[in-house]
This record gives sequence, C-alpha cells and structure tokens, in this order.
Amino acid sequence: MTTTTPPVTLDDVRDAAARLKGVAHRTPVLRSRTLDALAGAEIYLKCENFQRVGAFKFRGAYNAASRLTPEQLSRGIAAYSSGNHAQAVALAARELGTTAVIVMPEDAPPSKRAATAGYGAEIVTYDRYTGDRVAVAEALAAERGLALIPPYEHPHVMAGQGTAALELLEEVGELDALLTPVGGGGLMAGSATAAKGLYPRIRTVGVEPETGDDTKRSLEAGRRISIPVPRTIADGQALHTPGELTFSVNRRLLDDVVLVTDDEIRDAMRFAFERLKTVVEPSGATPLAALLTGRAGTLPRRVGVIISGGNVDAARFAELCGSATP
Repeated sequence: MTTTTPPVTLDDVRDAAARLKGVAHRTPVLRSRTLDALAGAEIYLKCENFQRVGAFKFRGAYNAASRLTPEQLSRGIAAYSSGNHAQAVALAARELGTTAVIVMPEDAPPSKRAATAGYGAEIVTYDRYTGDRVAVAEALAAERGLALIPPYEHPHVMAGQGTAALELLEEVGELDALLTPVGGGGLMAGSATAAKGLYPRIRTVGVEPETGDDTKRSLEAGRRISIPVPRTIADGQALHTPGELTFSVNRRLLDDVVLVTDDEIRDAMRFAFERLKTVVEPSGATPLAALLTGRAGTLPRRVGVIISGGNVDAARFAELCGSATP
C-alpha cells in the first residue's frame, strides 16, 4: 500500500505561525449581533483586511520568502498576481532586504498596482484574457535568475495562509464551520488543514463568485476543470482553474463550495461598511455574501469566516457600493 504525503500539514502551519510572529499582524476577530441575527448563528469574522498589505497574502508570501537561501535572496524574487500577492511579495522582499519583480494583469486595480510599486517592486504587465501569467513569470525568473513565489501553488505559501485560521481557532475555540473565499485555493487549503487538524468535525465551506466556479466544478468532477477567465468584480478570484497542489488538499478537506453573484457581493460590501464599519474588497466579501443570502445553507451554531482582504480604493468602492438596491 502506498501513501501520499500531503503538501501541507498542521505542523507546517504551526511552524509558519512561529516564523510570522512579530512580522505579520495578529488580526482582530469581529462580532456583530446584527449579523448573528441575520445568519441565525454566532459568526466570528477573522479580519485579514487589517493584515499588512491589507490582505492575508502577506502570511504566505513572507513564510515562503523567508525560507530562501542568502544566495537566492541576493538575486531577487519574482511573482505573478492580480494585486494582493503582488503587494505581499513586494513587502516581504523589502523586509528581507531583496528586490521583487511582479507580473500583473494590465487591468489590475490601480490601487493594488500603485501599492505594489510603492513597496519597491518592478512591475511587468500582461493581458489576463489572452496571456499566460505563469509562463511570463517563469520566463522572467529563468532569464534573471530569480526565485519564483507563486500566489498559491507552493507548500510554504499554503502553510502561511493557514495561520489566519489557526489564529482564529486559538482565539475563539472550536467552531462548527469555517467559510473561506476560494480563488486559486491556497487560503482554503491552508485554512482547512489547520481547522481539520485541530477539529476534524468542523465543516469547511468555500465561496466562489458565480462566474468563477472552477473549484466547485472541479470538486464535482473529481479532477481540475478549466473555465474561461471569469469576468467578475472579485478580481482576486478571477481564475480559470484551481491549483494542482491546492486542489489535491481541497478535494480531501473541503466539504462544500457555494456561489454568490456580483450583486450579492456588492450588497455584502455595503453591509460590512454600513453595519460592521469595515471596508472589504469584493473577493473578501464573498463569504459574507453567502451568509447574508442564505447560500451557505442552514448554519451550525458557531461559524468562522475569513474576510480575506480590504484592498479597494475609494473610487472603486463608491462605484461598486454607491447605488443601493431600493
């Protein structure tokens, strides 16, 4: 009989947490009686919109970058991202005294592109609808001798992302369910590894935008499915297929995936701003949308939610949330 070692374990997540201590923020857990009443459960929001760079991505980027050898760091780091991982790698590189080159789509949110440049990274652009960002980044890394840190297809990245769920569970204790946005799958893989490792009976639920349901389709098919690059306001989840490593974890540990529409995401962003007094970007609002619409189904008593990020500029936020449904 042969066994396959998972790419990330609870011990890996714990090791990442030790490495991130004093570097990443231990983000707050937000409660709301209004949200509890609407959802019919006790909801615990892990607010990664208060993380460094404004998103959970700093956890995985720093965990991976800090493990590079001095020689690798001397040559620099490459990455590809629509925005949050870009900023995370740029900041991690700066913290570690090296440089970063980031491949970003031409239509990346201007605020995310500006922040990435502000951390000192060089930006190389591509067309997300016709180009292959992985191929561009791999060619660039090979040409310049850079260490490539992908946004989710890396054990150390997944382990770092899982520290958000680890912190949540350490603070609030056992939960009955955990809702997490799903893009490439790294946050979900790390979070599910931490959650199921601590509490095997916890129910893990991923949330995708309706037009970007590649993970849901892949889980139903039992293999990775590719879809056209989705057009959705949730730019961090606008992917055509799950990662190979992340899917290998999520097909074992993810209990369900639910879908939300762009309009429902807008409503959730508006609710977070008006009732929770916090700014959430579209991708980060997808689990909240699933709660508010009932798409997450009948909820158990205690539910954790990873709010993955808050990187949306004022103009974009006003454009998305300014016209409330009468």
